[in-house]
Amino acid sequence: MNEQLVSMITQLVMEKMGNNASDKSSPDTAVPIEDQKETLIKFHDTVVNANYAADEVASPSTTEQSNEPLIKLYHTESSNHEQSYYSASNDESTYTSVPITAFKFEDDELSESVQAAKKHTPARIGVGRAGTRPRTKTWLKFRLDHAAAVDAVYGEVTEGLLQKLDVFQVTTRVTDKEEYITRPDLGRRLSEESKTLIQSKCQMNPKVQIIISNGLSASAIEENVQDVYLALQQSLRNLNIEIGTTFYIDKGRVALMDEIGELLQAEVIVYLIGERPGLVSAESMSAYICYQPRMGTVEADRMVISNIHKGGIPPLEAGAYLGTVVQKILHYKASGVGLVAKEG
Repeated sequence: MNEQLVSMITQLVMEKMGNNASDKSSPDTAVPIEDQKETLIKFHDTVVNANYAADEVASPSTTEQSNEPLIKLYHTESSNHEQSYYSASNDESTYTSVPITAFKFEDDELSESVQAAKKHTPARIGVGRAGTRPRTKTWLKFRLDHAAAVDAVYGEVTEGLLQKLDVFQVTTRVTDKEEYITRPDLGRRLSEESKTLIQSKCQMNPKVQIIISNGLSASAIEENVQDVYLALQQSLRNLNIEIGTTFYIDKGRVALMDEIGELLQAEVIVYLIGERPGLVSAESMSAYICYQPRMGTVEADRMVISNIHKGGIPPLEAGAYLGTVVQKILHYKASGVGLVAKEG
């Protein structure tokens, strides 16, 4: 508030208090508001006088009859609905109305090199800062991506998708998602019921065994597995490569392919599994391939094609490419570093 206005109001209040102290000859007699000649101060269209209690408020008719001027600290004229604020110079006590404009975020002008980089990566570059903090829109996008990653981990693959793929479902020794995250070893072993079901429904000694698991991202399976699986099937059929009975594993880990390979005596296993989600993508899927996986197979013998999603390797392209990789593995009878050594 302007210092001149504060000084003027303070002076009026002090004078009023002095007049009240000298004029109080009969305290039991109340003086009607309309008979007063003292200055009233108006706050938010409410008239308050120091002679009366705080709950005694003058009616509109009373203020209209008063000849004394009222001091309005806030403009409340009902005819003007436009938002405004008031300012007063040091030389005058009059107020001027200035319209308020809505605040709007403005994007920083980025260099051409940064703009070109942003077109080729989903990484958070050129987002800027607001002081020492990230900007609001950057922070909200971060929170959104984090929530999507959490949903991917704790989500489940729908029954409708499994019916479309015509696959049956088995489980590991994991009981829930919390145990799946904290006990990876349980996700590498099938339950006893699942072993029996696989042996009764699956073809033994297949050339190629395809298995699917939600892994750490159910969203990845929902978004990509149908295109990858159908393209892989078509590619293997075109190459005259036999395919075993595909099935789905709930809460499986990568090394689970070793137990399945030993159970079915498969020559090659292709394992489609949801990747651990990140802040860039929560829908990325991987395809692990191994020649004759058995209990005790080392990680160096596995091969992986990762980053399969709409922002990485297109699902259809990945499925077709997987067929050629399987053909090469069967030809050299090796995978992983062993395949690289034989090819070289």
